[in-house]
Amino acid sequence: MPNWLLPEYIADVLPAEARKMEDLRRVVLDNFRLYGYELVITPMLEYLESLLTGAGQDTELNTFKLIDQLSGRTMGIRADMTTQVARIDAHLLNRRSITRLCYAGSVLHTRPAGLQATREPLQIGAEIFGHAGLEADAEIQDLALASLKVAGISGVCLDLCHVGVLKSLIAEDTKAKSCEADLFGLLEAKDMPSLTDLTAKFDPVTRKALLALPGLYGDDKVIASAREVLPPYPGITKALDEIEFLSRAADCGSVTIDLADLHGYHYHSGVMFAAYVPGLPNAVARGGRYDHVGEAFGRARPATGFSMDLRELARLLPSANPKRAICAPWGNDEALCSKIKELRNSNEIVIQGLPDDDHLQDEFEFDRQLVRDEAGNGNWILKNLR
Repeated sequence: MPNWLLPEYIADVLPAEARKMEDLRRVVLDNFRLYGYELVITPMLEYLESLLTGAGQDTELNTFKLIDQLSGRTMGIRADMTTQVARIDAHLLNRRSITRLCYAGSVLHTRPAGLQATREPLQIGAEIFGHAGLEADAEIQDLALASLKVAGISGVCLDLCHVGVLKSLIAEDTKAKSCEADLFGLLEAKDMPSLTDLTAKFDPVTRKALLALPGLYGDDKVIASAREVLPPYPGITKALDEIEFLSRAADCGSVTIDLADLHGYHYHSGVMFAAYVPGLPNAVARGGRYDHVGEAFGRARPATGFSMDLRELARLLPSANPKRAICAPWGNDEALCSKIKELRNSNEIVIQGLPDDDHLQDEFEFDRQLVRDEAGNGNWILKNLR
């Protein structure tokens, strides 16, 4: 096997793409700061029980595991950073007030999320801890949409769902409750034949509602339809009220509601959302409420947040134009060195040509050149190359 061959769905990022990703990271983190979110940096490795606390089965299957040579305990390479940030809020910061945190870093997955997905996403996201109200969900939703906008992503469609609908339905039917995992899979796949067979012995009210869920998809009119066909359980009424509020608050091109879209069902505890753009099957951002995660760290703090993959966002954007740069000769002339330093201090890119190197770097557009002043005063001046 060639030494340069990388594992499947793992790839290097070359200069032009890396610059796009880094520019995105900076602009999104700067946008987070405008909303008052503080940056935290979490470790790549943690003990498995801490890393997977409250994260659900999907995260466990996606986590690479290894043995720590110092302690002999099983460790995991983070597949998601949300639980780590919840641990920081609950155990390290231990604030009584509302806390806003954000993060950015690589995560590693055992399997890709799709055919074109990487197993090493560059995850960036934000979380609010300490507020159980719908206002926090609205802020996170607004931040996610604003972050996509500043990143240059347009044509965003926001998709809303709520775990409270399914949880309330099966809570009233013991047979349905015992089939929760199967129901989740069939609803997510919208597999109506199998769903019809599975629910045959359920309570008629529960069965009718479950069979209606896959069809409850579309614009805000879905809310009215859902109120008609679903039983008026308090949990369902509350879930529909919250979805309706957030759909009206969304500042984006379009909003859809899909009451059978249960991605993250085992992890989230309330409203869930996903942002899509034309031409891409996967969501570019996902988020929602997850109030139970902090319990294992000693504090049951309400929480809501979202995350995005900067690699995927970068692929959606056009190739970046080459950066304007100044070429300069190699030399130890004091005036030359002083002029180069002055230009770099003013945020100009200055690249000195090394001896016997006539090639210019592809990533830069050299539109100026540093030359000695012909007046003979020893100064160095900029000469336009166009």
